[in-house]
Amino acid sequence: MNGVGHSDNGEDGQSSDEGDVFLDEDDVIQEILVDEEELPERIDEVDLDVEYEEADDSFYVFEGHKDEVYAVACSPIDTSLVASGGKDDKGFLWVVGSAGALLELQGHGDTVSSVAFSYDGKFLASGSYDGVVQVWDTSLLSLKCRFESSGQGIEWLKWHPKGHLILAGSEDCSVWLWNVDKSILLNTFYGHASSVTCGDFTPDGKIICTGSDDASLWIWNPRTGESIHTVRGHPYHTDGLTCLSITSDSAIAITGSKDGSVHMVNLATGRVISSLASHADSVESVGISPSSSWAATGSLDTKLIIWDLQRSSLRCICEHEDGVTCLLWLGTTRFVASGSVDGKVRLWDSLSGACVRIFGGHVDVIQALAVSADLRSLVSVSTDCTSRVFDISSLR
Repeated sequence: MNGVGHSDNGEDGQSSDEGDVFLDEDDVIQEILVDEEELPERIDEVDLDVEYEEADDSFYVFEGHKDEVYAVACSPIDTSLVASGGKDDKGFLWVVGSAGALLELQGHGDTVSSVAFSYDGKFLASGSYDGVVQVWDTSLLSLKCRFESSGQGIEWLKWHPKGHLILAGSEDCSVWLWNVDKSILLNTFYGHASSVTCGDFTPDGKIICTGSDDASLWIWNPRTGESIHTVRGHPYHTDGLTCLSITSDSAIAITGSKDGSVHMVNLATGRVISSLASHADSVESVGISPSSSWAATGSLDTKLIIWDLQRSSLRCICEHEDGVTCLLWLGTTRFVASGSVDGKVRLWDSLSGACVRIFGGHVDVIQALAVSADLRSLVSVSTDCTSRVFDISSLR
């Protein structure tokens, strides 16, 4: 009202010493009738249904998949070549920055759960829940060979570190080893009592390690198919294994489990030599630094933990806002990348435990991570049906 009714001398409208101002009938110039229905509605609180777009930090997005994307791999030779696989029963070979896919990995009849390049980048393998592994020639962009297991789902696949051999774990408790050059089956490994959830060759290629939902770790001779050691029972995991990683000297396997525990196993003796206890929920990923005796574990308890393996001690805890689903050491640098249920990709300094970068763009769970051979690009895939590429060249 801008002071209407106020009198400088304290009369005609001044009520008392309290300074309150009132209007007398003589002060009214005009009375305006207002229809309450024409007044704007009062906004008492923020509309929580309004969606706000977060910043997208990726410089390239691959949108070839029409459903959730579960697997990703970067070529060890071509820094722009990436493979991905998903719930839409499809895998793709694509080039960062390209308008579309370079090659569609056709022929699978179920979810493509795993993709991996051979050590020399010559071949790309795709494994599916249809029980089939297909191998593609990356230069000819054609199918090299097709391997069929028992028909049960392929959970994961790994290439031999020095040859064209493929190792794959199945839902039917079996492990399969194929020779790609000769397109033949070399061995099938039986012993687990439940789905084989993780596995790998040792870095020297001489031993195979596999972990299962039956809470056991098996150490195999790849030539004979015979078990060297079986690790289970106290003081080992009490629930299914989810992940494993092997030290660069091929001496120790580190395994994580649904029960939240992490154990170190001597592969020569088959004995548990240490237990890394700190997680309170399922350990989803484990990785060992190529340049030091450090390891990282990620759990649904929202923690990424950096460990000193020589001392079997905790170095630092990297807290997330939601569960950690995957992690990846970035080459020989001190940095570790993590993917989370909250859709964020984070970069951590393993020396200090500090989060040095958070990448936004995904709107759902991060399922897997891969890094380009030149360590300039980080690729993530998500249940939001996209693959995103982030620039990490500043970390070098």
